[in-house]
Amino acid sequence: MNICIIGGGLTGLTAAFALADSASVDVLEASSVPGGLLSSTRVGDAWIENYYHHCFSGDRLLLGLMDELGLRESLEWRKGSTGYYVEGTIHPLTTPLEILRYPVLTLGDKFRLARLTLSAKKYDADELDEVTAKDFLLDTCGRHTYEAFFEPLLKSKFGAMRDQVSAAWMVSRIAIRSDRGPEGERLGYLKFGYHSLVDALVRSIREKGGAVHTGIAAHSVRRMEDGSWEVNGAPYDAVISTVRPSVLEALGGPGLPEIPYQGAACVTMGISRDVTKGIYWVNMKDEAPYGAVIGHTNFIPKERYGSHIVYLASYFRDDLPENHEQAMIDDFCRRFAVRPDEIAWHFMTVDTAAGPVYTTGYRSLIPPYEQDGLFMAGMFSSTNYPERSMEGSVAAGYEVARRVMEART
Repeated sequence: MNICIIGGGLTGLTAAFALADSASVDVLEASSVPGGLLSSTRVGDAWIENYYHHCFSGDRLLLGLMDELGLRESLEWRKGSTGYYVEGTIHPLTTPLEILRYPVLTLGDKFRLARLTLSAKKYDADELDEVTAKDFLLDTCGRHTYEAFFEPLLKSKFGAMRDQVSAAWMVSRIAIRSDRGPEGERLGYLKFGYHSLVDALVRSIREKGGAVHTGIAAHSVRRMEDGSWEVNGAPYDAVISTVRPSVLEALGGPGLPEIPYQGAACVTMGISRDVTKGIYWVNMKDEAPYGAVIGHTNFIPKERYGSHIVYLASYFRDDLPENHEQAMIDDFCRRFAVRPDEIAWHFMTVDTAAGPVYTTGYRSLIPPYEQDGLFMAGMFSSTNYPERSMEGSVAAGYEVARRVMEART
């Protein structure tokens, strides 16, 4: 069997890895490097993710994939600290004592927030699919907690669409972040970065006889009368698409319900000192052109990189704001008292369709794994709802590979 996989992100590579033992596989990746949102850039002697990443102890399929690829010994479990930037001050919110000291919320607010965190895993996401996160949070935590704590987070991540986001996503987000002890979240990271996962997948696919092509986009998809396919004019027995459904439709794929997507723009910097007070993840309550500052080297030792690594995370709909990279850097320097000469290097990575926006009723928009003889899987799949993750992408890759084999036997 000859299979084309459109998209060389984690889902596409996982599907190719699963299929390459019994089929001839071609992966087409439009970017110059494989990995999609899991891709990395080499800076000096280190590979640095273009977008910040970590995994969780419950990521059964992802951890199993690491085992198969011989990477499990390089997986480290570390503590992730968090904070909130409010009116020019970073407030640590990692330990129970720090949360109790947080001045923006009342004691009653903190009690309601703690109650929601402890009960998040008990909610049924299906029952919350049609409920907005705003209405759910107002009901469970009250207006002050919503406006002082949750609304800035929703605004920074979803902008004008924040009031349409599903409570199912919100509760799942809280639940997945609740694997924490007194010292913070327990998060996983590969010693040599997630580049090692992408590299191992590509190497394994090629060793099995498959091909991973970079810098080659799919321009056309066409089903032939005998049920086979053509992608860019080349014949295939089956096609798996991992790209946004509307993009697939434009290539010649099936018509599907429109799924709202948003873009991500992430600035990565190497700087000479720590500016987030030892905290890994700082959410921004104050208005800024980014929603979070991620102090990567407050999670992974600075000695691996030679400088402190900081990410500035932002999301956008439609068009990226003009001069966005410089606007983010200028704001960061002013807000965190960083001189421009303290920044050794920086780059911005942009993905115009970084992920779906999980609006109310999203579950009804999820496309099937197969339609009109064409297979689909990715960040839009059911395994990534109501909270997208590396685990969900791996699960989607394995599931679509299974369905392809079942359909062809």
